[in-house]
Amino acid sequence: MKATGIVRRIDDLGRVVIPKEIRRTMRIREGDPLEIYTDREGEVIFKKYSPIGELNEFAAQYAEILHKTCNMSVLITDRDSVIACAGVPRREYGDKRLSADLEKIIENRALYTYRPGERKLPVIDDAVGAHYAYCVMPIIAEGDIIGCVASVLSEGDDASRRNTESDTKLIRTAAGFLGKQLES
Repeated sequence: MKATGIVRRIDDLGRVVIPKEIRRTMRIREGDPLEIYTDREGEVIFKKYSPIGELNEFAAQYAEILHKTCNMSVLITDRDSVIACAGVPRREYGDKRLSADLEKIIENRALYTYRPGERKLPVIDDAVGAHYAYCVMPIIAEGDIIGCVASVLSEGDDASRRNTESDTKLIRTAAGFLGKQLES
């Protein structure tokens, strides 16, 4: 664990303020759920809670099936990072931070589809141009944005050869299904 040198007092209601610098660095937004852990040494640890993280294995299987049956490279994310992928190297995308462009798409709560001629949006922060977002649908459960399902294309792929309507339906269905799984 890394010490920050920041000290905060608990108020009379039991609240403690997480400093803005830490919230910004850790990408903690207002309303984000935090999981609280304690250990035997008396430490209290706050960890960002990812509801879709509970479906990690299930999400990985879903991505794999989409990849195998539809020849589609798929990423499933929470609000901050990739939690499952198929058709792209896991070591390059697994647990990587989302790009600001992909975060904006998720925050818009609407389907995004790449159109040839548009700027290609990277899906992760440290992307070197290997893959870009083709079709992205946010995962919404009980009105909350949880993450997204995204199909991606590599730089050499011809987007005009994809069946946009079918891909859109598949990605919407996957996002809707995962959202429903989180609600139950």
